[in-house]
Amino acid sequence: MPRPHRVRRTARAYVGPEADGDESGQGRCALTPLEALATVAAGFGAGTINTIVGSGTLLTFPTLLAIGYSPLVANVSNTVGLVPGVVGGVWGYRNELKGQRARLLRLGSASVAGGLTGGILLLVRPDAFRSIVPYLVIAAALLMGIQPLLTRKLRERLEEHADPRESKFLLPPLTYATGIYGGYFGAAQGVVLLAVMGMLVDDDLQRLNATKNVLAGLVNGVAAALFIVFSSVAWEAAGLLALGSIVGGALGAVLARRIPSWVLRIVVVVVGVTVGVILLLT
Repeated sequence: MPRPHRVRRTARAYVGPEADGDESGQGRCALTPLEALATVAAGFGAGTINTIVGSGTLLTFPTLLAIGYSPLVANVSNTVGLVPGVVGGVWGYRNELKGQRARLLRLGSASVAGGLTGGILLLVRPDAFRSIVPYLVIAAALLMGIQPLLTRKLRERLEEHADPRESKFLLPPLTYATGIYGGYFGAAQGVVLLAVMGMLVDDDLQRLNATKNVLAGLVNGVAAALFIVFSSVAWEAAGLLALGSIVGGALGAVLARRIPSWVLRIVVVVVGVTVGVILLLT
């Protein structure tokens, strides 16, 4: 028996398959059990990876594209769905957050402003997102690939100083700029944040990773709120991503000490580059 046409839902009405080019629609009806399972699994993997290093979007975004969502709706729904996983990740690193209140308040405001700016840019120019998303995916995947080199350089730099210090002039604007990228797309946002803080802050790397989780969560949170109000969210997919990411985020801090990081990195890089090339060619 032929499968019925999936319909694309907009914020105001249901329209048929002829509207497939309309990026405001959701482009899907109910997910099949297998698609739902894949979405939960991707959310779990993303929640885990985001807590450890970042770049979980390189698992969830391609999954939503493969299921059939348009790039814009996949991006918006992905942002909304991964926000709950941040809570588990922050809780897992709660001990490393002690004594960082002033830093979090200062950088958190820059992250919130950046997330709002990036989210607004996506909503104002949604047509541009389709054309640049392959390059964003590939760039994020490659950045994830060189993350060990960045981490090694950061460790070498941090070992040169005994006392925690930070650049209070360069760090906020660079955090704001990273927030813009995070609000617009977000893949590898955590890698960028960790690199920026590592260059400008002399502190323990685990403490910086804890700070990264909070800042990335703020960016995604404000962008998600913006998308919920002004864009079309595929709520079934977002809910399933949230379910998986909550569990993955809670376990991320534990798994970070048990699963070889190179395993996660290879998976993320291969998936990201493959999806980016396919999007570029099609």
